[in-house]
Amino acid sequence: MDTMQSMGFGHFIQQADGVAKAILIIMLLASISSWYLIVTKLISYRRARNRSTKFLDFFWNAPSLDVVAAEIEQRHPDEPFSHLAYHGIAASRHHERHGINRLNEAGSSSDFVTRTLRKTIDEETANLESGLTILASVGATAPFVGLLGTVWGIYHALVAIGISGAGTLDKVAGPVGEALIMTAIGLAVAIPAVLGYNVIVRANRMTLSQLDGFAHDLFTFLGTGVKYDAQTGSSVTPLKLNTARN
Repeated sequence: MDTMQSMGFGHFIQQADGVAKAILIIMLLASISSWYLIVTKLISYRRARNRSTKFLDFFWNAPSLDVVAAEIEQRHPDEPFSHLAYHGIAASRHHERHGINRLNEAGSSSDFVTRTLRKTIDEETANLESGLTILASVGATAPFVGLLGTVWGIYHALVAIGISGAGTLDKVAGPVGEALIMTAIGLAVAIPAVLGYNVIVRANRMTLSQLDGFAHDLFTFLGTGVKYDAQTGSSVTPLKLNTARN
């Protein structure tokens, strides 16, 4: 009974060598990193979604693009949709004012605006996907790192049993059971990382899909002054183009 009580995580830590402790430290750092990314990404997504909803409501009910541009410049783009609108409006006006001065401005105004919108979407995609590589790596490797710790622990347990010459079940089951703790730790680190990764990827996919649709609406409106409603198949003009230029 005393032997069983002495076995456990605390006893495993006390008997662990440098390699086992290094693996535990790695797993701890991986867990902290994954939870930090999961929490910060989800909070950032929720805040950006609320800001995006407010901005889109403001954008399509604004009296002119000048009002939209002034509002964005005043409070600075703080979410993907305002960032895209800012660069789209700026690109359209820049091409109208200055024409083709550089190679990256070659082509018509619509070509220049299209390249600008695509570049902005690529930047937002990279921003949304930042940190996901770490989550994917933790989710994929943590079980194997834990398994490595288990194999290492079993190896030392069997060596110790062989040296002592006591090969009874009670002498084998305890050390081997303690070594399996490393596998459990690996799974405990990997499962939240995988679930968090899937949730964040799905949220990013939805955001990028909506952003792509907004880019099409914005491009159409910058070119024609008319917003095309894909659901009804009709054109609506809730926002007026202000052709005045400074």
